[in-house]
Amino acid sequence: MLTDEHLLSKVKLQIETRLGWGNSADWTNQDFVNLSSKFKEDFELSISHVTLKRIWGKVKYAGMPQIYTLNALAEFAGFENWRNFKVRLEAETSANTGFSKIHFRKIIGISAALLVFVAIVLIFAYPSKKKFNVKNYSLSIHKILSTGLPNSVIFNYDAGEAVSDSVIIQQSWDDRLRTTVSKNQHQHTLIYYYPGFFNPKLIVDGEIVNEQKLLIPSNGWMAAVSHTPVPIYFKKEEVIADGKMELPIDLLKEKNIPLSPEAPLVSYCNVQDFGPIYADHFHFETSLRNDYSEGSSVCQLTNIYLLCEGTAIGIPLCVKGCESSINFFFAGYSISGKQKDLSAFGVDFDNYVKVRVESADGKAFVFLNDKLAYEVPGNISHTKIIGIDYVFQGTGSVNYVKLTNENISFEDKF
Repeated sequence: MLTDEHLLSKVKLQIETRLGWGNSADWTNQDFVNLSSKFKEDFELSISHVTLKRIWGKVKYAGMPQIYTLNALAEFAGFENWRNFKVRLEAETSANTGFSKIHFRKIIGISAALLVFVAIVLIFAYPSKKKFNVKNYSLSIHKILSTGLPNSVIFNYDAGEAVSDSVIIQQSWDDRLRTTVSKNQHQHTLIYYYPGFFNPKLIVDGEIVNEQKLLIPSNGWMAAVSHTPVPIYFKKEEVIADGKMELPIDLLKEKNIPLSPEAPLVSYCNVQDFGPIYADHFHFETSLRNDYSEGSSVCQLTNIYLLCEGTAIGIPLCVKGCESSINFFFAGYSISGKQKDLSAFGVDFDNYVKVRVESADGKAFVFLNDKLAYEVPGNISHTKIIGIDYVFQGTGSVNYVKLTNENISFEDKF
């Protein structure tokens, strides 16, 4: 019987093969936003990009996904549902095994003897190990640019005391974003194309010996269209003018960015150290509009993300009738439009939509055009807010934004 964890790894591999996006270890946050959109557009399945990041190990998460999510993954991989995928894979595994019990016992016996032999050899070859002390290892980080993208980061490390050559720099919380480095060297570099919060680690002989926090700021507002491996950037003066931030359709056409059959994902992102402002206590206001509704963008899917250290807040918007395709999450709390009535997030984009969030005393309230749309039922994590990100299917515009608490105030009227 195959374990659920093994089955999950297999279905992820099939999805990666189908997508052809390269090694998932190199996928960015925007790739998971794109994958979430493909679930919706190709299969009418609603899985948030945060859930997908958890499944692929980008965000720490214990346990298996819910059965709805497992069914969606299996369907994307070409199966009827999770049960059908499980039965098919177990049958295939059983057929490929093809050994009799007698042969299996012989193999076990031979393997055991080999293991004993190898153990004896290792004992004599490596009679002792150096005492492991994390204080013998160091990791420090230096950004080439203090702000702005792209940005290369230099990792200075000392792992000369490592017993073996198993020295790894892990880029963030995802244990697949690992690069093996020489214990005799002292530097390694990585390039970042998107802003955000990262959590690199130095790992020696399988143990984390040093861990750092890394904030990649955006140098104010960064406008970009999602593209792999490098996003398509726009200058600030191209998108900020006349009291609003927008990326006109004509400008997308000038850059030869296709609008069909699949509309681009346009992002306006501002990542910086806002100061001590946290997800469980803040006030946020903005006014925005999705400006494109042609072709596959008929739902005008729009998301406001408040990026936090290690998590995020996601406020979804869409035209009325498309609410089943959206997902709402708030620093550890999440709900799908497939499972709960999120019709309050269906809006009229003929006019600007006012969004307000009030978070305090363990609860949060989301208002749209001054009407309560959703109440988060507590247990909000105390995590620092480090960024604001608007993502429009097609394109959109923003005419002001405000993020405050009693001591901090960030406001931009463009």
